[in-house]
Amino acid sequence: MKLVVAFFRLIRSLNLVFIAFTQLLFLVCVVMPVFRQANMPLLIPVYQFILLTIASLLIAAGGYIINDYFDLNIDRVNKPGKLVVEKVIKRRWAILWHLVLSIAGILISTFVAWKTRVWWLAPANVGCVIALWFYSTTFKRKLLSGNIIISLLTAWTVMVVGFMIHYKVIKSPEVHSLTEASKIMRITFLYAGFAFIISLIREVVKDIEDMAGDERYGCRTMPIVWGVNVSKVFAATWIIVLVAALVIVQAYVLTFAWWWSALYCVVLIIIPLLVILRRLYKAQLSEEFHQVSNHVKFVMLTGIVSMIFFKIYFT
Repeated sequence: MKLVVAFFRLIRSLNLVFIAFTQLLFLVCVVMPVFRQANMPLLIPVYQFILLTIASLLIAAGGYIINDYFDLNIDRVNKPGKLVVEKVIKRRWAILWHLVLSIAGILISTFVAWKTRVWWLAPANVGCVIALWFYSTTFKRKLLSGNIIISLLTAWTVMVVGFMIHYKVIKSPEVHSLTEASKIMRITFLYAGFAFIISLIREVVKDIEDMAGDERYGCRTMPIVWGVNVSKVFAATWIIVLVAALVIVQAYVLTFAWWWSALYCVVLIIIPLLVILRRLYKAQLSEEFHQVSNHVKFVMLTGIVSMIFFKIYFT
């Protein structure tokens, strides 16, 4: 039982649940209502979307394992009480599980690409596996590059579904209008942009939190190279950009009388972001930055859950 619990900690099971929740919510609350509103077929069977989600989870799980594999020494300093690799699961088993999960994710992606004729899907997910490997071995220790890679991969969680649908629509001769494809792509970029920015903010906050171990083992992350104060300003700037973008989006949706959507966004996304901004300004200790990081995770969740309003208003 201890080994099973350790394995689920190693693959960040809660994060995997969030990835699955995001992709399935996008399918159910955005994609399906848009096609239903237009009286159009979905074009891709639901089981293929589920396989796509499974592939995403396997690749992400493999990425988490390889990250812990290469971060063993750093984690001994930053989170000694949460170590799994070597403490519970041997390194050789960790690398084996990384290979098994990543290859399984690629194979399932290839099957989905073959069934849907979305041929770019398999190489795209191979690219994700490669990006996760080089993030863990090299880019995580570099200024900004690791933060950007993880933020892009977070955005890809939404984009891969939107891109698949858009590709199928424009390649389907029975579809006479591209309105639905355009609508889905706008929503895709809306949530992908949100995911990218909120993930970038959290990655920088985590770098500040983990400075002790990162500095000891030669990492060149933003707080080490530019200092904590500059890193806080960087994260704060992106919070302000995100708040401003959300205000603009809500001003737009209010023209369609989406009152509940706007209220939700203000209460559960914009105000919490302003609270994060204040807490970030005051944070000094590693524990305080950890709390800020948890608050950012809450906003990631509430932001993704807001997809339900597309189902409400498109139905």
